[in-house]
Amino acid sequence: MPVAQTFRPYVILNAAMSLDGKIATFTGDSRMSSAPDMRRVHRLRASVDAIMVGLRTLLVDDPKLSVKFVKGHNPYRIILDSNARTPLTSYVVGTARDVPTIIAVTSTAQRKRIEALKERGVTVLVCGKGPQVSLTFLLRRLRTLGIRRMLLEGGGTLNWSMLSHHLVDEISVAITPRILGGTGAISLVAGRGAARVKDGVKLKLLNFARYGPDLVVRYKVLDPGSVGY
Repeated sequence: MPVAQTFRPYVILNAAMSLDGKIATFTGDSRMSSAPDMRRVHRLRASVDAIMVGLRTLLVDDPKLSVKFVKGHNPYRIILDSNARTPLTSYVVGTARDVPTIIAVTSTAQRKRIEALKERGVTVLVCGKGPQVSLTFLLRRLRTLGIRRMLLEGGGTLNWSMLSHHLVDEISVAITPRILGGTGAISLVAGRGAARVKDGVKLKLLNFARYGPDLVVRYKVLDPGSVGY
């Protein structure tokens, strides 16, 4: 791996989506990956130092964000939650003393909510004063904690925020052979988006492979910005 200035972790965006680009139905159902692809995902999880999701993913799925099916360590769990709304009954909070768990908030979060999370073993990082967590500031903080490689398993809004801030280095997507449709279904990337095709995030295909019925395509993000290794 090349040597570079240690600004932030190397970030891999990983997702499973339908052929029409949906990562969840309009009801929020996101169970798409086949068994072979799930094993691939957990091998990938075991190879990184942290997994990051947004609050909506946590509220809808209550994910474990752990490694199974393969041997490997459980990486840090990173939750973006500007106002510290993560339920104290969530799985990640309940197991925070066993698996290192970080919740990134802003200065608008209530002090009592932050203290309640800390009492349960969660590390709370205040990253920014605005309505949204400062992603650049957060990733720099994570790098100082020794997090060198991170998996982004976000929803469409978080994925766009990370991409538009040039904070994603690689994208790995499993395309499941289904079409879901739905105006309210969640796309791989949402947010404001690019105004013109030529302004879209540019990618270079690295490889592709079949995992059961799923086709996994892997891309390098061109010119993602300064990366730490």
